Amino acid sequence: MLITDTKHKDKRILIPSNEEAGMENANPLVKEKTKAEYPKNPVVTRGQDPELFWLGKYGKDENDDILNVDIRSLYRHEHISPITLINNLYSYQQAEQKDIFDTFGNGIPIYEEDKIPAFYKHHDNWSNRLILGDSLLVMNSMLEREGMAGQVQMIYIDPPYGIKYGGNWQIKINNRDVKDGKDEHLSGEAEQIKAYRDTWELGIHSYLSYLRDRLVVAKELLTESGSCFVQISDENVHLVRCLMDEVFGSENFICEIVFQKTGSETSDFLPAVYDYIVFYAKNKSSCKFKPLYTEKSFSTNEFNQLIDSNGVIKGFSTDDKTKGTIPPGWHLFKSTDLNSRTGSQSSQAPFVINGKTYYPRTGASWRTSVTGLEKLYSKKRILLTANTPRYIHYFDDFPYSKVSNIWNDLMGATDRYYVVQTNVKALLRCILMTTDPGDLVFDPTCGSGTTAYVAEQWGRRWITIDTSRIALNIAKTRLMTATYPYYQLYDEAETDIRHGFKYKTVPHITLKSLANDEPPETETLYDQPLEDKKRFRVSGPFTVETLQSLDILPIDHFESDQLTEADFLQRVKEQLKASGVVNGLKQQRAKFIRLDELSGPYLHLAGYYNTEKGECKAYIHLGPKFSTVSKASVSEASKECRQRGDADWLIILFFSIEDTVESGQITTSMGSFELTKVRMQDDLMQDGLLKKDKKAASFVTIGEPDITVATKDGFAQVKIEGIDIYDPIKDEVSVRNAHDIAYWMVDDDYDGSNFIVKQIFFCGGDKDEFEKWKKKLDNMATETARQKANHTLKIDIDIDAWDRLYGLESHPIKLSD
Repeated sequence: MLITDTKHKDKRILIPSNEEAGMENANPLVKEKTKAEYPKNPVVTRGQDPELFWLGKYGKDENDDILNVDIRSLYRHEHISPITLINNLYSYQQAEQKDIFDTFGNGIPIYEEDKIPAFYKHHDNWSNRLILGDSLLVMNSMLEREGMAGQVQMIYIDPPYGIKYGGNWQIKINNRDVKDGKDEHLSGEAEQIKAYRDTWELGIHSYLSYLRDRLVVAKELLTESGSCFVQISDENVHLVRCLMDEVFGSENFICEIVFQKTGSETSDFLPAVYDYIVFYAKNKSSCKFKPLYTEKSFSTNEFNQLIDSNGVIKGFSTDDKTKGTIPPGWHLFKSTDLNSRTGSQSSQAPFVINGKTYYPRTGASWRTSVTGLEKLYSKKRILLTANTPRYIHYFDDFPYSKVSNIWNDLMGATDRYYVVQTNVKALLRCILMTTDPGDLVFDPTCGSGTTAYVAEQWGRRWITIDTSRIALNIAKTRLMTATYPYYQLYDEAETDIRHGFKYKTVPHITLKSLANDEPPETETLYDQPLEDKKRFRVSGPFTVETLQSLDILPIDHFESDQLTEADFLQRVKEQLKASGVVNGLKQQRAKFIRLDELSGPYLHLAGYYNTEKGECKAYIHLGPKFSTVSKASVSEASKECRQRGDADWLIILFFSIEDTVESGQITTSMGSFELTKVRMQDDLMQDGLLKKDKKAASFVTIGEPDITVATKDGFAQVKIEGIDIYDPIKDEVSVRNAHDIAYWMVDDDYDGSNFIVKQIFFCGGDKDEFEKWKKKLDNMATETARQKANHTLKIDIDIDAWDRLYGLESHPIKLSD
């Protein structure tokens, strides 16, 4: 059994931002403008066409027709290739050893020393993309920084259905129990809190603006043959339909798909058991579309008679329908009308058979010519009744039905990873109807990564976005550990997936083909590619990206006017006075007796507190509410604190901070003063959403994980000894249980910006994440599998490696000379 991943020949240009490359080496491909403009209503002419209005649709003055979106850069932080992870689970030798960390398969290891200049010099083989951030900013970056206009074949959007916690976030990777209105179930992720406020600040009015903005920008990404699907409930489907009419044009509406999400629902009125998928094309006249089919059931009411070779007819009993069997020697059929409202003059002539003459109905014609009717009769396909002949349509002429816009065979998502999760089958149908292998599928509402998972299985390229780190980590885990069938390529010699798969085909016998002695048409079942049972696939390489750089940033790249937000600053002051700052290392709490506001850009508060030596002074740098404290800002705050020279403590308050700042000691001596990094608790950004106001322990210093590295016989192993976390309920710092760590990863050659995942360990999992891998890989250890692999890969199972997958100790890492 061979392991493969999917490789696409398409090239993705790696264009670093000016910040990433260094401003002195500004990238000429990065445009200098800072905002992009889009018409808020690209189709409707205001005042002339029907239009949906809501509060704030056109800005505060209701005359702003232009949507302005900041142009931001995307930064790749993680590079993941499941085949690399598999290689670390097995010992092996290869005749022609290749670099297993050549993540993108192009012969150039991504961690080469010259990789940053290589951004300018090389194209890179396509890698799929998980992106953390506001989808509006990310899409705009893709358009403005990467020139991706017109490159996406299909967009699938599953926005929040309503104003509920459960429909908008999940706070733990392995806990989908989210209760609306409970403080403890409120997300603490800055990106999600901001997105939630932006989406629902004015209720449905904010929601419509949120969705309109993203549809307008998403449309620019679509190819001319592309499609856009929006999944929604009956709560807002009518508004979404109107909104999409305005963005895409009502002439590009394809249909509204209804699919059953549940078999039953509790309701005081009629239970709502259906959700909706609204389907639009960018350009209906050139929309790529492939019909899908489902197998007919014997129990269908249309086919309710049986006929044998002698023409004897009997009913198809309920018992036979229930059994799903047809008695031997009999054919299931239905009789259909041979009259048609349209037809040529030759199909209006009388039909004479067995001495009796039949005429089409007044104003109608036969569905074929008289000659065709005679051929049908000779093939025993005409049933003569007292008044008119009828066509005998056998069930097995084509035992499939074309998929319509009513999907009753799906129900809700099973095997859930996320509190709100798209039904795999519903999404699959949308992908198969409108894309081919190799096409690019885009989902700005990642959730558990269902779109990425389905696209990966079916050979489509994908990009997906979410504001939630929880969602992206669930998706990342799902993709890293997934296995897929290996579908046979149309041209195995080319190994280019864009040629498509080999599919099951079925003959489609029709009245026309029988009447004209033509061979039956052949229908392709695009949901039934032929499978190679001797192979299995894992996910291809993908990157994890964000709108935030972890290393190189200009001083105020993120920290803008949010710092001067009066309400936020006042709330921080109140909480500092009430709770002080907890030092997680020394178990001490500093209580401030006075806090003065400062006007500088880097020092925002001066705090006075009592010690054994008397009153002391601390300067406080307040990080942004919904963004990251940069290394440069910490440096400038330190410089200003040193220049003032009247304080012995500098406190950096943050929700998010660059990793280069966060690493190292929590409290660092800066000579004349100490610098302490202090995380602000989530309740400070949740103001207005919490039902109970928290006053205790809003500011906590937390220790880094204790990590040791043991070396022996030329190998090293990393071990997590423990991690401390502050418990705000008990008001104490305690050792965190290993089972609370969802997973941890290792890059044994980290360069400070690109984390290439070489090893992954699931401490708190159910120990089933890699079960599919293990079962399939165990088969590869057999001699038969080695022979079929032409001895290119000699495999020995590393039992210890499997055991380590759920622990705190890494696989051995070979030390360099």
